[in-house]
Amino acid sequence: MPFYPINLQISRQPCIVVGGGSVAERKVAALLLAGGDVTVLSPEITKGLAILAERREITHIARGYQQGDVKGFFIIICSTDNPSVNKLVAAEGKELGVLVNVADAPELGNFSVPAQISRGDLLLTISTGGKSPAVAKKLREELGERYGPEYGTYLELVAKVREQIKKELPTAKEREIVWRRTIDQEVISLLKDGKIKEAEAKIYNAISCSGTQS
Repeated sequence: MPFYPINLQISRQPCIVVGGGSVAERKVAALLLAGGDVTVLSPEITKGLAILAERREITHIARGYQQGDVKGFFIIICSTDNPSVNKLVAAEGKELGVLVNVADAPELGNFSVPAQISRGDLLLTISTGGKSPAVAKKLREELGERYGPEYGTYLELVAKVREQIKKELPTAKEREIVWRRTIDQEVISLLKDGKIKEAEAKIYNAISCSGTQS
């Protein structure tokens, strides 16, 4: 069945990860990166998770799952090594109408987490519908090589000049011309070489030229 793609805003939203192993640690890292308020429910946790708990970056509940534990959470991640527990947690979460992901059995939940490439605010995701994680991994590696950190820097520059562009170029057609001119390989190459000022100047020049032509 096809998935409906969506990007979630989870800043300060309560998220719970049931399980404390290496998979849980990766899930926690992603949730924290997105600004989630993370609780880990597990009798034992990895050293990395323990450090996060000591720093109070996450909340650790040091026991196994009990019915009712997932109530009040926005996202539930099931990542224990016990399929029965994962199934119980997922069933309770879905009954509560909560977003549920089961790491090793995504069909038990109601959302999956795609392979992804993050470059600042640029987020590229790849999903094969669970049919081939190997293909998803290969495509992620290829995209990672194709789209480097310079694309994140480009978006930062875009954010700086966006309001100016709206003021100087009132129509969508004029703004589209600017973006087409500035996202060329020359700008990207300048950013890749660390020549941010030169790239920024080229963007401003494109704005000026478009404003003159309009």
